Amino acid sequence: MTGSQLAALYDAGNQWSADDDFFLAFVNERPSSRVLDLGCGTGRMTIAVAADGHTVVGIDPNAPSLAAARGKHGAVDVTWIDGTSAAIPQEIKFDVAIMTAHVAQAINDDGDWHRTLADVNRALAPGGRLAFDTRDPAARAWESWNPATTRRTHTLSDGSTVETWLESTPEIDGLVTLTEHRVFNGSSGEKGISVLAFRTEDQLRHDLNLAGFEVDHILGGWAGEDVGSGQGELIALARKPR
Repeated sequence: MTGSQLAALYDAGNQWSADDDFFLAFVNERPSSRVLDLGCGTGRMTIAVAADGHTVVGIDPNAPSLAAARGKHGAVDVTWIDGTSAAIPQEIKFDVAIMTAHVAQAINDDGDWHRTLADVNRALAPGGRLAFDTRDPAARAWESWNPATTRRTHTLSDGSTVETWLESTPEIDGLVTLTEHRVFNGSSGEKGISVLAFRTEDQLRHDLNLAGFEVDHILGGWAGEDVGSGQGELIALARKPR
């Protein structure tokens, strides 16, 4: 599959849901904010934030995902940047930064993770806020990433179909290898492999404090549930001190 087809597959399998409502409401607590969407992917959240009247910069290292984002309605209201946190514009002091869709787990190297948090902290104005989500390792989500429970068939915007299913390795030292199998139009098969970091609540608090943040809350679900409530999430809300 091409990069553009993979971006289309992502959009087909990831529709607007409760996590999007949460992040949009978080941003909207401060009207007309300067917002950084780091790891913006195909731009679903980024464009929605811009449509609500914010000044938004979306950054992602995946060029096909950014190309898909730039082609969507409302994309002209966003500044798109190809890169990682190292590419955050230094001339802007952001009021809010978000990392959605468990993108924090894709930053699986601890050194890269610490640099990302430090870069975001530098980019925020005093009092600026950060929100991101990651899966709670205590919920052991990887145990359900198997062909029996994850097999899906997706129809892309061009009418082609993709059958997908997942396989994963057991967690070792906080890392899980995830393999996505894809069968395109019933014949052409391929797979994509990623390594995801599962960090505990204590690790997140330590890493945020180390980067200069004050932790306001770590939630366990999109309706504000406590950690360990069964939702399987760790939703970190932090701020840069004034």
